[in-house]
Amino acid sequence: MKVIGMLGGMSWESTAEYYRLANELVKQRLGGLHSAQILLYSVDFEEIEQLQHAGQWSDAGRLMIDAARRLEKGGADFLLLCTNTMHKVADEVAEAIGIPLLHIAEATADAIRAAGIACVGLLGTRFTMEQDFYKGRLSEQHGLDVIVPSERDRKTVHDIIYEELCVGKVREESRQEVVRIIDDLVSRGAQGIILGCTELPLLIKSSDVSVKLFDTTAIHVAKAVELALRTDD
Repeated sequence: MKVIGMLGGMSWESTAEYYRLANELVKQRLGGLHSAQILLYSVDFEEIEQLQHAGQWSDAGRLMIDAARRLEKGGADFLLLCTNTMHKVADEVAEAIGIPLLHIAEATADAIRAAGIACVGLLGTRFTMEQDFYKGRLSEQHGLDVIVPSERDRKTVHDIIYEELCVGKVREESRQEVVRIIDDLVSRGAQGIILGCTELPLLIKSSDVSVKLFDTTAIHVAKAVELALRTDD
């Protein structure tokens, strides 16, 4: 079994889900008392969040690179950035290390194509919804039509993520707001919805909506476990 390197803490609420899901999947695949071999480096999210909102992505990237190198030196066989937003610096991180980086958008695109869906709605932080590092990758490299909420609704989702979910608050009023936003995306042609923030699955479940959800946390972990258990390389 390969060692999964998890660069998490952004926020720790969703990183805990990464750890739980990876161990559950390995147990399902191998049975008995098997669990995933994981190295976890958890950053101080306060520092990262301030750099994000100040637009200091280069500084945030350097922190990611330092953490990634620590995981590599610790024996990780490949790396997960346990966050969608910080994939803005994923290419820089990948170039700075000697182990593979399993990109969350690539894993998500594979799941969307497998579902036979061409048009998806994207929810996440404003950085993820508004900048091209994520939606551009999906459209340009995978031919997907990606639509995002209105400016007002993007702010609503962004605020729910940072002010509530990242600090462990799950509010019914916020769930209803996000369901409304999802319904609007569906009315505009979305055949599925990407929960493009690793905190969003803490709030929205498949039972809340009538459209297919792509839980990026679960998708990312499933790809990681598949790679960790692969015996053909």
